[in-house]
Amino acid sequence: MSDATPNFPGQVAGAGDDQALFLKLFSGEVLTAFEQTNVTMERHNVRTITSGKSATFPVSGRASVEYHTPGAEILGGAVKHGEKVITIDGKLISTTFLDELEDAKNHYDVRSIYSVEAGRALARQMDRHVLQVTALAARTTTSDVDLPAGGTITEASSGDFDDGDKLVEAMFMVSQIFDEKDVPEEDRFVYVKPSAYYKLIQSEKAINRDVGGEGSIAMGKIWNIAGLDIVKTTNLPTGNVTASTTDAGSRDAYVGDYTGLEFLAAHKSAVGTLKMMDLASRIDYDPRRLGWLTVAKYAVGHGVLRPEAAIQGMRA
Repeated sequence: MSDATPNFPGQVAGAGDDQALFLKLFSGEVLTAFEQTNVTMERHNVRTITSGKSATFPVSGRASVEYHTPGAEILGGAVKHGEKVITIDGKLISTTFLDELEDAKNHYDVRSIYSVEAGRALARQMDRHVLQVTALAARTTTSDVDLPAGGTITEASSGDFDDGDKLVEAMFMVSQIFDEKDVPEEDRFVYVKPSAYYKLIQSEKAINRDVGGEGSIAMGKIWNIAGLDIVKTTNLPTGNVTASTTDAGSRDAYVGDYTGLEFLAAHKSAVGTLKMMDLASRIDYDPRRLGWLTVAKYAVGHGVLRPEAAIQGMRA
């Protein structure tokens, strides 16, 4: 009796490592989970480099106007130019280790669960850092190219932001401030906590279709107020970030006292992200430890670009 010829679905073209193709499942799950969880990536400027430790983002001022004197030579007005240098942080990783015996005894694929959670963890951390920098942009008061400062809206009375109607009024104040600073009307967003999001949905000012409201109480959704796309997130910065922790970033570039922060409004131009190592993942069998090591990682950095394009909402 001859032996059967086994098939190895993990091999590439029937040869080599019989686990090779299995890596793609993990990578795909991480990427999908990251994209489903992350809310800031498409809402700010992102640039990718292949080498180096930092890169410059150009920032230009605004053109001036003048009356022409008949017969005078036109020489051209000056537009100030500057740059913002954003440095790559250290590699941020999410890892798990699974003993081969525990994997064998388990009746479901726990590695798939770990891969999804790795993607979600990295997405949440990306959002936290971007939103911390957005808050710092709102607190920036100086500009090398004479652009306006960031902005702050504070409750008139303590507890105002617990009222959906007051929050709607704050959204209109945000749009007014953006208009007064000539921030483009497209690509404006406001990031709110779930508690604020559901207060907005229960506000007749936000939902009432008779006055142009856009949302659904039945679906529990609201999309836009005063020209601002409403983005629900649990990753708004909280408390006083001071130490060299993951939330502070490897360069301590994201530290600040975020106590009382209720919402963040921004235009896409407010913040920049520099990527050197995009999201990547792999799973390998470790014969020295007799188990499976999964690693998901990226290397990025974030920085303030245009402070006038960010506004923070603060508790009184």
